[in-house]
Amino acid sequence: MVDEPAAIDAFAARSGLTFGDLSLLRMALTHRSYLNEHPELDWDDNERLEYLGDAVLDLLLGEHLYLSFPQAREGELTALRAALVRRSTLARFAEELEIGEALFMGHGEIETGGRERAATLCGAFEAVVGALYLDQGIGGAAALVMPLVEAELSAAQVEVSDKDPKSRLQELSQGVLGVTPRYRTVNAEGPDHAKMFTVEVSIAGVVCGVGLGSAKQIAAQEAAIAALANRDAWATPILGQHVENVT
Repeated sequence: MVDEPAAIDAFAARSGLTFGDLSLLRMALTHRSYLNEHPELDWDDNERLEYLGDAVLDLLLGEHLYLSFPQAREGELTALRAALVRRSTLARFAEELEIGEALFMGHGEIETGGRERAATLCGAFEAVVGALYLDQGIGGAAALVMPLVEAELSAAQVEVSDKDPKSRLQELSQGVLGVTPRYRTVNAEGPDHAKMFTVEVSIAGVVCGVGLGSAKQIAAQEAAIAALANRDAWATPILGQHVENVT
C-alpha cells in the first residue's frame, strides 16, 4: 500500500498548496478504486469533494466573468464559463499541478490509464478545489483557480467569439457524429407583444439543451449555449467511446 502521508506531503510541496487539515487533501486525492482495494481505510473517496468543487468553480468564474465583462450578455458569459470549466480544460489544470501522479488509485485503474483519463483528472481537480474551500474558504480556492483561469481566458474568448453558439454546436455534432442538431419550439406563452418562446435542441434523439427567449432564434441560441455548457452530460450516452473527442 502507498505511504499516504509521505505522498500527500510530496504533492503539497510540489504543487505549492498548503492545508491546515491534510485529511481534506488526502480525500481529494483518493479515487474510489483505491478504497475498493483497501476497505480497511476509514476515509472517503473524492466524489463528494468533486461535487463541492464544481459548485465553487461556478461561483468563482461566474463572479469573475460578471465583473470582468460588464457589457457581455448572459449567453456570452455562460459560453465563456462553459469553455473554462469543461472537462478538457480542468483536466489540463490537473496536469499542470501533476494531480494524476498523486492520486491514490487501485492497481486495475492505474493499469487501464486512470492517471491520464480526462474525466478522472477533471474530477480530481474539482475535488482539490472543494478541499481548499473547506480548509481555507473561498479565498483559498481562488488562489489556486484564478491564476489558471487567467492564463486560459484569452483562448476561451477567441473560441467563444469566433462563432455563434448554434454554429459551434453544429460543428461539434457533425464533426463527431455526422448528425445535425435539431431545434424544436416546445412552448410559447404570453401576449403577442411580449411572447416568450422555449426551444429545445436534440442530437441523435437526446435533448441536450433548452433555451428561453423573446424570439425563436434567441431561444435557439440559448438552447445551443446550454448544450455546449453541458456537453459532458449528453456526450457520454450519445458518443460512448468517442466522448473524448468532444472534450
